[in-house]
Amino acid sequence: MNATSKLTARARVSVPAAMRRKLGIGPGSTIAWELDNDRVVVRRVGVHRSEAIHSILFDDEPKRKTLAELKAGITKHLRRHYTSD
Repeated sequence: MNATSKLTARARVSVPAAMRRKLGIGPGSTIAWELDNDRVVVRRVGVHRSEAIHSILFDDEPKRKTLAELKAGITKHLRRHYTSD
């Protein structure tokens, strides 16, 4: 997937919509910039918000979860969220 952006006069750059969707990023997301010889690599930084984790583990019915259930819920979310389409 290729896309282009222009650098503004204030040195700001927009991430194209297709890239944002592919990376699963939006307002407030953190991205990292890395220099690889003459190439710039931009990648999503894996920051997990507590609200997202809470909504995954505790659906409409708040109930106590076992440690195994908590680990399984986190694993399921991470696989779904970070597996390529």
